[in-house]
Amino acid sequence: MIHIRCAKCRAKIMRYNKIGRGRVLKCWTSRIGQLHGVIEDDVLKCRRCGHAIGTVAQGCIRMKQSAFTYGGRVVK
Repeated sequence: MIHIRCAKCRAKIMRYNKIGRGRVLKCWTSRIGQLHGVIEDDVLKCRRCGHAIGTVAQGCIRMKQSAFTYGGRVVK
């Protein structure tokens, strides 16, 4: 599980089960453990500051690379 945080205010956005190497480009909705952010008008936003983190697409959330940071263990 990795923890995704807002790059602006460092608030938790979600816990995500990332599989494999590489960057986080899309977050599949079936792998999201806990969602702490808010989804408004198909945009995932930070609950604390309102910063846009990604856009909701069919079955996934497309993440903006400069809008978040992450850390934790990746499943290989």
